[in-house]
This record gives sequence, C-alpha cells and structure tokens, in this order.
Amino acid sequence: MMLSRFKPAVPKCWLFFACGLTWSVVGGLMCTRAMGWLIPEGVERSAKFELAGLVMAVVALRFGFGAIARKNIVRLRRLPERGCFFAFQAWRSYLIIMVMIGMGVTLRHLPIPKSALSIVYTAIGGALFMGSFHYYGHLFRLMRAVFNRRG
Repeated sequence: MMLSRFKPAVPKCWLFFACGLTWSVVGGLMCTRAMGWLIPEGVERSAKFELAGLVMAVVALRFGFGAIARKNIVRLRRLPERGCFFAFQAWRSYLIIMVMIGMGVTLRHLPIPKSALSIVYTAIGGALFMGSFHYYGHLFRLMRAVFNRRG
C-alpha cells in the first residue's frame, strides 16, 4: 500500500515510552494547575484540598487508571516489533482523551470554585502520573531482557 511508506514506524519500546511520557506530562500539568489554583487559599487550606485530591488519586489509580494502563500494556505487547508511533494509544482512547479535554475545559469555565476543582484535577492528574510508572516499569523490563540477550 502506498500510504504505508508514510506511517511513522518505530520499535515497540518507543510505544511504551510514549505512553509513560504522555501520562507523566499530562498528570504533572494537571497537578501543577491544581496547585496554582490553591496558592491564594493559603498553606493550611491548600494542604487539605491537596490531601483530598491525593487520596482520590490513589483510589482512581487502584480502581481505574492502573487497570487501563495494564490493559494497554497487554495490547501493546501483542503488536508487531515495529509499529505506528500513534498506536501507543488505542484509537478508542483518542476519543476518550478528546472527551476528557472537553470536560476539563467545560469544568474550568463553570462557576465551580477553583479550590474544589483542584481536588478533581489532582485526583486525575495524580492517577495519570502514578499510572505512568506501569509503562516505565514494563519498558525497563523490556530493555533489561534485550541487554541480557546481548550480554
């Protein structure tokens, strides 16, 4: 097929790296935004909101994002050794990402106090950031296996 020449094919390990990096960056950005909203609240009040968000992040990781990451790792493992770079997420996941971005924009423009919204952003951002370590862990196991075969 003529279009296959233009497909950005990369080794599979790059797909795990792309997933981990994407989850880390997005999670970090969300947590940073949440902390920025809390600066005017003062240290004591901010700590309460951040703690609530972090507790929810652990719950979200345990019962949602961790399972999503593990399921995506299984999907990536089934791909050929070289695949399209954009396959680091399933196509359905790209739709979910667009919906989540839309929801985030909508929530930011609603008359919800930013301090309350910071809990949601910390929960989702923290779960994404912690979930990224599923991808990094798998990537390091892949790399170790490659180096053990060579050495």
